[in-house]
Amino acid sequence: MLTILGFAMIATFLVLIMTKKMSPIAALVLIPALFCVTVGQGAKLGDYVIEGVGNLAPTAAMLMFAIVYFGVMIDVGLFDPIVRGILRFCKADPMRIVVGTAVLAAIVSLDGDGSTTFMITVSAMYPLYKRLKMSLVVMTGVAATANGVMNTLPWGGPTARAATALKLDASEIFVPMIPALAVGLLAVFLLSYVLGLRERKRLGMLTLDEALVREPEQETVLAGAGGPGEDRLRKGSGGTGSADLTRDGDDDDDDEDEEEFKGLDPNRSTLRPKLYWFNAGLTIALLTAMIMELMPIPVLFLLGAALALTVNFPHMPDQRARIAAHADNVLNVSGMVFAAAVFTGVLTGTGMVENMADWVVGAVPDAMGPHMAIVTGLLSLPLTYFMSNDGFYFGVVPVLAEAGAAHGVSPLEIARASLAGQALHMSSPLVPAVYVLVGMAKVEFGDHTRFTVKWAVLTSLVVLGAGILFGTI
Repeated sequence: MLTILGFAMIATFLVLIMTKKMSPIAALVLIPALFCVTVGQGAKLGDYVIEGVGNLAPTAAMLMFAIVYFGVMIDVGLFDPIVRGILRFCKADPMRIVVGTAVLAAIVSLDGDGSTTFMITVSAMYPLYKRLKMSLVVMTGVAATANGVMNTLPWGGPTARAATALKLDASEIFVPMIPALAVGLLAVFLLSYVLGLRERKRLGMLTLDEALVREPEQETVLAGAGGPGEDRLRKGSGGTGSADLTRDGDDDDDDEDEEEFKGLDPNRSTLRPKLYWFNAGLTIALLTAMIMELMPIPVLFLLGAALALTVNFPHMPDQRARIAAHADNVLNVSGMVFAAAVFTGVLTGTGMVENMADWVVGAVPDAMGPHMAIVTGLLSLPLTYFMSNDGFYFGVVPVLAEAGAAHGVSPLEIARASLAGQALHMSSPLVPAVYVLVGMAKVEFGDHTRFTVKWAVLTSLVVLGAGILFGTI
């Protein structure tokens, strides 16, 4: 019964947010509360929620101060050269911009933290997408999928969890998987190229000068420069594929269309050009300390935000203004994390996750025993989407490894196969970082899910297939 109710709770949540019948925060709170009562454990709801909040509180604190930190860095102009450089390299070509999004997300993902990756990527790319009227859900989908593949780095989390759960060396798991993961990353770049071509066909191309001087509120009428869109495409109404991209979450009708192109605005009062190298050095030092694990990440961002505010805005009114300017993002993201704590607390506390995992493992036929590594790879897609990495790697993977060992399948193969689903995992509603991504990009979570899941599944299957082809799985 708990198994059925667990799957029903997740399905109900996804349907409600994808059809926009409820907001993600409301669904994350009310749906698990209802199901907790349904299973007869309503009296323990408070305990489950408090436990879930306790587990996610450090993540929420990290996100709060990280948003303030990177928000201040955007205000003072740290990322302006990056935006200008990308725009000049991309030549205002939507295809190049989408590919640039994938490349940037992959590079920044080397720090091993999804939230930081999304903050930097969105900070740099969001102004370009808004200026050129590109589909923001393309940006979030490409960034999430690229980060998902890179999330398999030994310091990213999943590989370390798999190594710990199966008592293996992380390098023995990761190094042989590098070719397969490289193929997966190439698949993301190819996907970004294809999506970029769709955007180019929908919007046409601009010259650099036209992109810099065009007013955001003008009707988007773009002249094609020797490619698709030669007939001067009007926003959302012309070109093959325009309806698909608009339906997938293009928010051209959003009020944000009226905002200034702040990423390239050279006159905003918050710029601190004389402190550019200080801010760059502080950011590099912060990321280095995070990778080296010198302090807990929430503490690092707390110190970084305090130092950035104090040095760049020494006057108290200016500091208050900067904090107020980013309050919406802070409240939205931290509120989503604490709401997700209700969902995960109920899912774990009631025993739904454990029963779901046991049912899935028990449903695997004995005849599939010799192919348990492939089974693990396939199961990693839905299971890492519907439960946390901790639940999957510490609760499910050891059981799968034991079943595989009975048929001569090495635990190393099980561990490597378990990494295949990470491209999809990064868009799971149980991953706090995804709320940073959609929140900063001003994209509805349901729109992001509808657009991204199919491409993330395809990428995960490419990684799994490549691992089988190279003989590491």
